[in-house]
Amino acid sequence: MKISIVTAAYNSAATIKDTIDSVLSQDYPDIEYIVADGGSKDGTVEILKSYGNKIKWVSEKDSGIYEAMSKGVKMATGHAVGIMGSDDFYPNNQVISKVAKAFEESKADSVYGDLYYIDAVDTNKIVRNWKSGKYDRNRFLNGWMPPHTAFFLTKAAYDTYGLYDTSYRSAGDYELMLRMLYRHKLSSYYIPEVLMKMRVGGTSNASLKNRIRANKEDRRAWVDNGIEPRWYTLYAKPLSKIFQWILK
Repeated sequence: MKISIVTAAYNSAATIKDTIDSVLSQDYPDIEYIVADGGSKDGTVEILKSYGNKIKWVSEKDSGIYEAMSKGVKMATGHAVGIMGSDDFYPNNQVISKVAKAFEESKADSVYGDLYYIDAVDTNKIVRNWKSGKYDRNRFLNGWMPPHTAFFLTKAAYDTYGLYDTSYRSAGDYELMLRMLYRHKLSSYYIPEVLMKMRVGGTSNASLKNRIRANKEDRRAWVDNGIEPRWYTLYAKPLSKIFQWILK
């Protein structure tokens, strides 16, 4: 079973080598790694070139992160696709082996696990602990979602139900998972382990203004999919993150 990994990058020279090396060091033998770069000017492209044919990559201007992710998914030929940022990395070299085994044994449409947010400088320092918990579709109504970069979805699901909606600026990942898991009722399997380490500083949480915009986009995701949240759903979503700080 081939597993495809897609990284969206832009001016990521400071961190992308860590990301690439964490993928290439995985012990699973059938990995396809794709980097969709937005036309970086800081040396990112030179780093990509240095890996030769070990990775697939493209560098050209795009409209933002969700177009880059969609571009990478289109290029993917694996059974399932995982997304990771250009400053993320796997916590160990067995992550993809465990993901592939979960797909094979569960026959699920998606697989997900837990995530550590780590300090941008001291990557051994855990800032937040996103412990996902066992899958239940109705948890979306309580503000739940799996961590995007610890989430793997079959290529068949993308082909059937679509890619990322590039009109979103910060909640395109939430919209996609809501569409796949809640609206279309695709199956999912939980691996109760940390599958990704992410440096702090994501777009939606970079400022109060961005957090407000993300919440508005969360609401829009339900409307766009023609489904109705509970009255408290979109209040519970940001509030649930408080526990991630406590659990660290």
